[in-house]
Amino acid sequence: MLSAGIDLRKIRERLGLTMRDVEEGSLRISERHGSDEYLIPPSRLSDIETKGVVPSVFRFYSLAAIYRRPVRALFQLYGIDLDAINSEWTSSRPPNTHVIIVDKKRAGYHVPVKLDPGFDLRETSNLGRMVQQWGVVPLSVLSHLSSQNYTYAYLGTEDYTMYPILQPGSFVQVDESKRRVVERQWRSEYERPIYFVETRDGFTCCWCSFRMNSLVLQPHPLSPSPVRVLKHPQEAEIIGQIVGVAMRIGDFALSDSPAAKESAIEKPNAALSSSSNLRAVNAPVLSTVSTRKKTL
Repeated sequence: MLSAGIDLRKIRERLGLTMRDVEEGSLRISERHGSDEYLIPPSRLSDIETKGVVPSVFRFYSLAAIYRRPVRALFQLYGIDLDAINSEWTSSRPPNTHVIIVDKKRAGYHVPVKLDPGFDLRETSNLGRMVQQWGVVPLSVLSHLSSQNYTYAYLGTEDYTMYPILQPGSFVQVDESKRRVVERQWRSEYERPIYFVETRDGFTCCWCSFRMNSLVLQPHPLSPSPVRVLKHPQEAEIIGQIVGVAMRIGDFALSDSPAAKESAIEKPNAALSSSSNLRAVNAPVLSTVSTRKKTL
């Protein structure tokens, strides 16, 4: 903390600002926001620079504005890397499926910029061994992707709606341009599109079909989740079609979930009726669906 304060002092001195200048600048900011939390008196600034006192989030804001530095850069002085937040997501396992808010304002991303010439997309490979060089790519270089807009979502640890195709704890990519459902015969459950749906109770991933003015939310036949029929769009709305997924396998057991235990009591022969469930999925009432028409 002390070294970070010394770095802040060096930034101030390079700008030719005195402690009184910082106080006056923070006063104008605090008046603009109507809060004294943004104010940085000289005594407090001295404690920050020489005694290792950590600024409040409001004073971080004032310092970033006065020193013309991104807040992200000032946080890094204290060892806080905002770019690493995504890697910390595994520290919690929210039980509910929800939309993920992706930071779109980052100046650049670390991506593979050089791959092994022998890398073949047709073969399963260890991607880590295929990357020969990593680099920071500015978002301006990725501007051609602006026509492809997607939403990202996390499947809650208790959401077994599409198990075992989509396991709880997975991250999914949703194409919001594909919302319209049409009927079609699919050769397998893997070809049948999975939709990301918002209901009054939250979000879920499932197969969908229409029945009159209602939307049928069809889980996987091996899932303990029930079929739901909700009014559309009052009670359920299709956000988009799932076009990508990242998930871990082998680190949890379905039998450990509360939903599975409850299902085991109510439907002891559920595992033996998968074929009949599959036939029910293809029945006219729950006709298979796809999407037509067209969001990172």
